[in-house]
Amino acid sequence: MKLPRRLRGVAYQTFYRLPHPVRRCIVRLIVPKYLVGAVAIVRDSEAPAPGRLLLLRQPPGRSWGLPAGLLKKAEPPAVGAARELAEESGVTIAPEELTPAVPNAIVHPKGWVDTVFMGSVPASTNPLVVDGGEVLEAGWFALDDLPRLTPNTALVLGIYGMGPLAAQQSA
Repeated sequence: MKLPRRLRGVAYQTFYRLPHPVRRCIVRLIVPKYLVGAVAIVRDSEAPAPGRLLLLRQPPGRSWGLPAGLLKKAEPPAVGAARELAEESGVTIAPEELTPAVPNAIVHPKGWVDTVFMGSVPASTNPLVVDGGEVLEAGWFALDDLPRLTPNTALVLGIYGMGPLAAQQSA
């Protein structure tokens, strides 16, 4: 329901006269809440075209996904993407070496936002190290022969023209 212009003006004037903490509480009650995560799409810089992609198999272990996780409080997204990549695969990339993907943020209907970053490393000099708990297995996969992906990973890759949903996203 849209308020008439005059009434809307009075409402805004009243709102902005409130103390900042009160305004903040009102906004938090009204505005939708989202979890914010960071995703790293990492390619093998040594692989011939079409290239290879780093994927992880996490519990329950039926499908493969991208290195990703929730941001810590006040953590810059590129820092979060680099941190998750290192924690989950053993691959280290400095946050400033990750390139924001375009689009950089993907809003998922179930209430979370992924900030997505691209990077590349030579697979031969970056051994994959997993903990066996959070991540069961990590591997490099040819883009034209990807394993079974989690639905979210297929969606994210499709947005960037990769994987089984690439053709659907560009249509």
